[in-house]
Amino acid sequence: MNIYTGPDSMKDQAVPLRGGTRYEDFYPYYAELSALSELRKNAGFGVPLASGVGGHALLYLNGIRVDRTAGYPVIRLCTEDEDPAEHGAGIAVNSHYSNANWIATEGREFLWRGALAPGERMTHAAYERTQEMAKARGILDGVIFHKEFFRDKPAGMSDRDCMYELSIATDYGVQFGRESFRARVPLDRVRIGAMVDYLNAVNAPYRAGKIFKWNIFNNNCVHVIHNAFATTGLWAPMKIGAFIPFAVWGFPVPKNAFVDVMRRASDLPLEDAQALYEDGHIRRSLPATGLLPTAPGALLSIVPPITNNDVYNVDGLKLIFFDSVVWGSYRGHLKRLVAAPHNADLHENFRHFAARYAAAGQARRGRWLRGERASFQIHYENHIANAAETLARQMARLEVA
Repeated sequence: MNIYTGPDSMKDQAVPLRGGTRYEDFYPYYAELSALSELRKNAGFGVPLASGVGGHALLYLNGIRVDRTAGYPVIRLCTEDEDPAEHGAGIAVNSHYSNANWIATEGREFLWRGALAPGERMTHAAYERTQEMAKARGILDGVIFHKEFFRDKPAGMSDRDCMYELSIATDYGVQFGRESFRARVPLDRVRIGAMVDYLNAVNAPYRAGKIFKWNIFNNNCVHVIHNAFATTGLWAPMKIGAFIPFAVWGFPVPKNAFVDVMRRASDLPLEDAQALYEDGHIRRSLPATGLLPTAPGALLSIVPPITNNDVYNVDGLKLIFFDSVVWGSYRGHLKRLVAAPHNADLHENFRHFAARYAAAGQARRGRWLRGERASFQIHYENHIANAAETLARQMARLEVA
């Protein structure tokens, strides 16, 4: 299973599947939301850093590259001569930025482990080495920080060095000091391309001079990630910049978003066409795209921080839900999702969905349906049949490998 709570040197789903294949061999394009715990840096070294228990969120897209020739955060799809399975970048929204909504860190391993080798202790030297590598990669090229974030920098430290200090373990080298809850959703080139186009469009006004103002209630790190997923058909978009007295009652937080992604990508009632029809977003999107949000391949993992650590205090890191302690449902959803083997192992996932598609194929409604509902039923049955055939081919590949 890929729910890692043990040795921090393990690479989450880069570990080969049985037979030597990889997840990327089946799904070279995917998006992964990661809900990150609080951060607690030990005192006495560099810029003092700590974050709240609400945590942080990242979006990792596989099958894309960062266009470093732009001199500013811009992403693009892999070209025909670039293997999408081998490339990706993490997207981070942060209150630090003045002229950007998000920045991009290329390379999955560097995003999570920086320059740290598997099993290597998190030392001050590794911390500094990772920052130097981040500068060489130009992660913050063209990005300006709000001036107030330089107030606590140590004497003699440049603004540029301070920026990379503030970003480490938040925008890159994230596993240095944070636990992560990761929800991976397989996509295709068209849908990843829609996410790329959306994200580049989000940054464009700030590149042109608009000032980015992060706000926990109506423009935090989850808002843009949610809307990036909306371009793929996962759900409806969320309003950014809503009137704060209204936004405060339903603002997104990272751990909730992790659960929401997994429920939407893996947990909808595939066998119940009427229930799907009653979801207004699905009622509109299925006829337009031929796809449902829930499909094979969505997996979760829980990955600990680097525990052999001189730089960060990683004991008992917290990440809270925005949920009622009395009648809230997110804790129950998380417990159920983590307990389900098909949410953590691709073999189990394929078998689980094969059974669900078989059941859905037997649950067809009578021909008394009329109008929009009858049209939806035809799209639903076509989708189930096509998805079942595709999955059968994937299962054959997985068993042969």
